[in-house]
Amino acid sequence: MPEAAERIRTKICGITRVEDAGLAGRAGADFVGAILTEGYRRSVAPEFAARYPEESGCRLVGVTVDEPVDRLVDLAERAGASVLQLHGDEEPGLLTTLRARGGWELWKAVRVRSAEAVLSALDRFAGVADGVLLDGWHPEHRGGSGVRFPWDLIEPVRDRFPAGVRFIAAGGLQPDNVAEAVRRLRPDVVDVSSGVEITHGIKDAARVRAFIRNARQDLEK
Repeated sequence: MPEAAERIRTKICGITRVEDAGLAGRAGADFVGAILTEGYRRSVAPEFAARYPEESGCRLVGVTVDEPVDRLVDLAERAGASVLQLHGDEEPGLLTTLRARGGWELWKAVRVRSAEAVLSALDRFAGVADGVLLDGWHPEHRGGSGVRFPWDLIEPVRDRFPAGVRFIAAGGLQPDNVAEAVRRLRPDVVDVSSGVEITHGIKDAARVRAFIRNARQDLEK
């Protein structure tokens, strides 16, 4: 199992304000996420996202959608991202090329509609990605829609994740269900965006704290 299995890691994503990065860090998050591809409702400039790690003490995950390699490198360097989360239709070869250009941890997102799709993604990306993120499928949105993927389909194939590949669970998580997700899916990282917001793009401190506390409650007993 990946080393992260010993302690669940938490990621607060879709951060649009520096103060929200700070509250995530104070609440105990491990990662803060910024949408670096332009044109999405929570997109921020990479220079703005570069303020998040210092404010939070967390590793920055730069979320992108179908960017070419040169653009990915530029965004990652300008933001100071530690992790690049690829949320489009990227092919394994892009990750191989990207890895040769920098030392980022690479996560490939998969919108889940079947267990077979997850197994296919693991076959394709296990050799080139450091993590595979499972998100809910939505016909119009790449992520951040609050749609939960079918946990019952993933539970039987959880152990098919190769050693050394993080399993990041996202999609529809919130304080009230994250503990169940941790028990059933045994992810290495849980990822939340809309599930801890007051309104679109604005995080709620109480919900962020509750999400992180509940994600780790079984491990802290």
